[in-house]
Amino acid sequence: MEKQEMLALLEQVQQGALTPEQALLQMKLQPFQDLGYAKVDHHRGLRQGAQEVIYGAGKTAEQIDGILTAMESRDATDIIVTRMNQQSADYVAQRHPMDYDPMSRLGIVHPTGKITAPGYIAVVSGGTSDMAVCEEAARTAIAMGNKVERLYDVGVAGLHRLLSKLDVLMQARVVIAVAGMEGALASVVGGLVDCPVIAVPTSVGYGANFNGLSALLSMLNSCASGVSVVNIDNGFGAGYLASMINHMGGSDQ
Repeated sequence: MEKQEMLALLEQVQQGALTPEQALLQMKLQPFQDLGYAKVDHHRGLRQGAQEVIYGAGKTAEQIDGILTAMESRDATDIIVTRMNQQSADYVAQRHPMDYDPMSRLGIVHPTGKITAPGYIAVVSGGTSDMAVCEEAARTAIAMGNKVERLYDVGVAGLHRLLSKLDVLMQARVVIAVAGMEGALASVVGGLVDCPVIAVPTSVGYGANFNGLSALLSMLNSCASGVSVVNIDNGFGAGYLASMINHMGGSDQ
């Protein structure tokens, strides 16, 4: 149950359209729906401000379909499904309106394109090889009601590329810096902007990169203030956190 639904329910009680007992019954039925293989958390939007997100890896296409159907029954839109393979995406797309991106493996079911935050999030990548993680972050943020500006392949190997986009960086409310190799991009960006920077280490790089561990440690040791770090390849986590920050202080509604 979203906050708007809860308010509508309380208004019905106030107007006499529902008795307190009837409203209580509806609220009791809302917290989660047990599908056997999953317990769909319908109260997450009320508690956290964002509805449940479906992690697609390890789930069958039928299970994803069942969870989506349960969420659709409560009029959910912009439902995010992460790490979903092409076979599952093809199955789901036959049953639900979905915008699926094979690069990031992220699907948005019942996409609305609605913008609910006042500023924009800049997603910046060190190289083209980081784009899958970048797109997971960008598409997550878009599904959660944010405008996103993408600055890809502007890493420290050619710093002039990043400096040519300072106007975009400096007007962002949040920057997501995605990089593999040595992960230096986050520190550089953190030293240029006055907004929060969310660093995302990727598993891109040669042997001593240790599948992203080197970039992770570099980002954790950033000398720039205002830099936070999410897990390796966790574009979704970065997009979600950036959306929470961008929604603080009002909306364009």
